[in-house]
Amino acid sequence: MRLDRRTFLQLAAGAAASAHGAARAETYPARTIRLVLPFPPGGAFDILGRPWADLVSRRLGTVIVENLSGAGGSLAAASVAHSPPDGYRIFLGSSAIHLTDMILRVRPLLNPMKELMPVSMLATVTFAIVVNPNVPANSLGELIAHLKANPGKLSYGSPGAGTMNHLCGELLKSLTGIKDLPHVAYRGAGPAITDAIGGQIPLIIPSMTNAVLAFHRAGKLRVLAITNPTRLPIAPDIPTTEEAGVKGLVAQQLVGIFAPAGTPAPAVARLAETNRAALADKAYVQSLIDAAVIPVADEWTAERFSRFMENEVGRWDPLVKSIGVKLD
Repeated sequence: MRLDRRTFLQLAAGAAASAHGAARAETYPARTIRLVLPFPPGGAFDILGRPWADLVSRRLGTVIVENLSGAGGSLAAASVAHSPPDGYRIFLGSSAIHLTDMILRVRPLLNPMKELMPVSMLATVTFAIVVNPNVPANSLGELIAHLKANPGKLSYGSPGAGTMNHLCGELLKSLTGIKDLPHVAYRGAGPAITDAIGGQIPLIIPSMTNAVLAFHRAGKLRVLAITNPTRLPIAPDIPTTEEAGVKGLVAQQLVGIFAPAGTPAPAVARLAETNRAALADKAYVQSLIDAAVIPVADEWTAERFSRFMENEVGRWDPLVKSIGVKLD
């Protein structure tokens, strides 16, 4: 059957409009995005992730937060890494979680440098040496003396075995000669903080957050020092670990948005652009500062993140080997 010219043009125009509409419908994002957090509610990742999801929803549409804890953050990392690489399941990850699978696991859950793509960095998070107020120590020096005088009588908690928090505790022991301070692994900072307040555990090393600071100021916990190179603007009264006399006990983790390797470039670019816009929002940046974290002010490329991770592996791998920490 032959079509007259007018009918042909009408059909062609309709097909073009349909294709254009389909293309527009597929423009990223076209449906809900899930932001996976690697620890339970109550810790630094929750404090960072939920406000971020609320803010970027204005540009990306609905962003749902999913807490998926376990394996020191690696369970969430692997879950996202092995998701379809379409930009609809992304990860609020960190250099510390990468480090776990790179140097600690006998059977890594993923190869983070190959299976996860760094989209855009968000902030750096430091750690705190925190005790229950019943512990007779008002400074890091007093705590160290108390631990040495009471070997094996106290333990310390962290959000999980192999986390940077855990390694900070082992580095503290290594640098100060503390011989008997067992480690208790929790499934996230929230449960560890709860137990520290209740006195079930005397010492914890959580990420430093406004929640930890609030408990400190209310007298429910006592923050003795932070592992940041400098004091935090929101807590100028709390010394750094180096100021408190433990040279070399400096640790931060770089937190950012990651996507499965192979995620289309337009989706990655849209997510990165959205994160840059979030970090240009003065109210949001101030909320990060108020949360006791440090916003990342400059651009972090994938290459720069890779160099950072190489340095982290070189720094922490000798400690891991010397103390024999390995995760199954």
